Amino acid sequence: MSLEIDFIGHATLLIELDGVRVLTDPATRARIGPLRRVVPVPDPHRLIDLDLIVVSHLHWDHLDLPSLRDRGTTTPIVVPVGAGDWLRSQGFDDVRELPVGEHVEVRSIVVEAVPARHNGRRPPNGPSAATIGFVLRGSRSVYFAGDTDLFDDMAELAAARHDVALLPVWGWGPTLGRGQHLDPERAAEAVRRMRPRVAVPIHWGTYWPMAMGRVLPARLSDPPAAFAEHVRERAPDVRVLLTEVGERVGLPRV
Repeated sequence: MSLEIDFIGHATLLIELDGVRVLTDPATRARIGPLRRVVPVPDPHRLIDLDLIVVSHLHWDHLDLPSLRDRGTTTPIVVPVGAGDWLRSQGFDDVRELPVGEHVEVRSIVVEAVPARHNGRRPPNGPSAATIGFVLRGSRSVYFAGDTDLFDDMAELAAARHDVALLPVWGWGPTLGRGQHLDPERAAEAVRRMRPRVAVPIHWGTYWPMAMGRVLPARLSDPPAAFAEHVRERAPDVRVLLTEVGERVGLPRV
């Protein structure tokens, strides 16, 4: 069976596992609130025939309603506890809340909610819900962190020895909120704790505040390489796959 992953940008990835197409945290527009996309928007034909959409939390850069509507209103969506009623009120027909430790089955794969450490309130005064990550299991195992800082139970995710871990290494601006995100060094520590076979840095190089112009442009490009260097120091047996925004991850054949 097969695994293919397209890094659409930020925390949006198209994961095709054993023929099941799953889209994560949809944010695909040229502008989302005060953020502008600094790379081309994805070709919409890449994002058709979806079997499931998973949403880790309600922040605008992870759940952009117009981006979600562009995928249609009938595609099944899995969200954290507390987000279901609100998303249904926005016109989406098939929404299921998934607590940590629970799962849904989508044809030949299982999608499980796992812990995350991140504020789940939708700014500025929107609804509040939990924040979760996801593990997709079929012939291969894929961990999608969504957005998180390190958390105490992260080492427990090592028990499955995931084939691929998709880990955030930055955000959408020149700084990161304390206790809410992984930077390159903390993401490498997550790799050390989890020991996946392959790690892919995500959540970088896609959105930037419109008012910031060209301030600190290195924040858009440097985090993945810094992450890879820290992983070489902390978990040299884990392979890091550096993938440009908008490209397919070059996964090793198994």
